[in-house]
Amino acid sequence: MSEFDQARNHMVDCQIRPSDVTDGSILAAFMHVDRHAFTPRSRLATAYADGEVITGENRVMMRPRDMAKLIQAADIKPGELVLDIAGGRGYSCAVLARLAETVVGLEDDEDSLSRSSDLLSAAGADNAVVIKGELKAGVPGQGPFDVIFVNGSIDEVPAAWLEQLSEGGRLVAVIRRGPIGKATVFTCSDAGIGERVVFDSNASLLPGFEAEKAFAL
Repeated sequence: MSEFDQARNHMVDCQIRPSDVTDGSILAAFMHVDRHAFTPRSRLATAYADGEVITGENRVMMRPRDMAKLIQAADIKPGELVLDIAGGRGYSCAVLARLAETVVGLEDDEDSLSRSSDLLSAAGADNAVVIKGELKAGVPGQGPFDVIFVNGSIDEVPAAWLEQLSEGGRLVAVIRRGPIGKATVFTCSDAGIGERVVFDSNASLLPGFEAEKAFAL
């Protein structure tokens, strides 16, 4: 067993399992996908650490514990279509691809776009594709989506994302409310959009998703 294999096993057994992630398919996905393959060479030593990994100027891989708990809250089914927003080099896409039928990654970061396709192919994630587009606009031509997964915290959920949810669809994101973010599930139904908080998280803010400050005299 390689050093990376040992580190990945340790990540799952000591970070993800103890955080109330009990879904066997999610645990298997994290065990199968090489996190270090999506990590910049200069940061390989931190690939499986209990924290975020910076993958570019504007992108981070979420803390393993937070990412796994957020995925579990999304309750992804094998036949579902998932939109993965701001997934950077594609690690989240690769993990989600082990759970869903199809994953569409949406990115506007050029460095991430230039690397993600080859990395996903190498990971065997043939049911995942990353396309370029404005993050806040989503991908209306590909939806509706059963699940929308957001990498990083945001202050507000763009209306366009909620409009692209299927009936019964779920959007999961960390919403900044005060000093601690709240991992939240938004669910689409005939009655409208419902929401529930599932855990606290200090996930980094996704650039460009700060709430506009109100004008003050």
